[in-house]
Amino acid sequence: MAYTSSDSSTILWTGTYTPDGGGRAEGIGALKTNVDGTLEWLGTAVTAESPSFVAAHPTLPVVYAVAEQRRMVQVYARTGSFGLAPAGGPVEAGDATCHVAVDPQGRFLTATCWGDGQVILYELDPAGAITGRFPAAACTDPYAGQAVDAPRQSRAHASLMLADGRIMTTDLGHDILRIWKYVPGTGLVLDGEVVLPFGSGPRHLVQHISGSVFVVSEYSIEVFVVRPVAGTFSLAFQGPATAGGSGPGDSAAEICLGPGDRHAYAGVRGSNLISVLEVVDGGAGLVPVKDVDCGGDWPRHHVVLGPWLHVAHERSDTVATFALDPATGLPGPLVRTVRVASPTALVPASA
Repeated sequence: MAYTSSDSSTILWTGTYTPDGGGRAEGIGALKTNVDGTLEWLGTAVTAESPSFVAAHPTLPVVYAVAEQRRMVQVYARTGSFGLAPAGGPVEAGDATCHVAVDPQGRFLTATCWGDGQVILYELDPAGAITGRFPAAACTDPYAGQAVDAPRQSRAHASLMLADGRIMTTDLGHDILRIWKYVPGTGLVLDGEVVLPFGSGPRHLVQHISGSVFVVSEYSIEVFVVRPVAGTFSLAFQGPATAGGSGPGDSAAEICLGPGDRHAYAGVRGSNLISVLEVVDGGAGLVPVKDVDCGGDWPRHHVVLGPWLHVAHERSDTVATFALDPATGLPGPLVRTVRVASPTALVPASA
C-alpha cells in the first residue's frame, strides 16, 4: 500500500530491543496518539534487529534507525497507514550504535556509538537516502592524566541539533560534550568542548528556548546547564537530577522539556522515577521539584507531547501516559498503560 501524508499525524515510533539485544520485541513499533492523550498499539511497523533508537526525517516520510548489535544504520520508507520498509541496504556504523538524529534541514544524519565512541555523520540526498559516511575525530579523554586503573573508553551516546546549526554530542565515557560544525563533503569539524566533572557520565541533552543546553548524567545522576556566550558554550550550572537523591544501582536515562519550556523531566532507572525540574533564572538553572513514580520498570526514554507525558519502560514492556498539570508541570495520576515489548525510545513521526 502506498503511503499518504495524511496518515502520519498520530504516529509515535517505538525503538526497541529484540532478542539479539536481550529484548522481546520484533522491530520498530507504532503507536497511535488519541485525543485524550492515551496511546494505542498499532503493531510492528517493520521487523528489525534491536532498533534501539529511531529518528524521523523532518519533511519526508522517511525514518532512520540504528541496528545496535549489528553496528549498522538503516533507512526506512513509510508504507500504508503505519508501516515501514527498508530503503536500500544497511550502512556501516560503529560498535553499539545507540542514537541517531537528523538535521532539521534534512542534509545529514548523525549516529553515536556507545561501544567504541565513534560519532559518524551521513550525508543525505533530497530523497532522504544516505550518500556519504564521515567518521568524526575521535574523542580525547580530558582526564587522561588522572590516576585510573586503565584508559577510559570513549562512549559517545547522543547528539543534539542546536538552534545555531551546530551539533552537540555527549561522551559519557570521557565526561565531555563536544560541539561540531557541519562542512559539506567533509562531515563534522570540532568547534568546541565542555568538560564535565570526572565520572559524571553525560548521557542525553535537550536545548531550552533560551539557548541553554540541559544535560543529564547517567552515572552521577545530575543535571548540567551549558550556556552559549559569544559562540562558545561553557558550564553554568550543576545540580542534582532528583529531589530525593538516588539509590544504589540507579542510572539516569533521558531528559526532555515540558510545555512552554518551564519544566524539564529526567528519568531515573532503578528507583524508577521521573523527576520534575523547574527551569529557573531564564534557563540558567534547574531545580528539582518532585520525584514521581514512572509507572513501570526501567524508564529508558520519555517524551512530552502537548499536555501528556509518555514513558517507555524497557523491562516491564509498557508505555505509561500521564497528564501534566498546566500550572505546576507535575504529572497527575497514571492515565493509561499500553503493552509494548522492550521499548527503548518514543519518537513522533514528523512526515
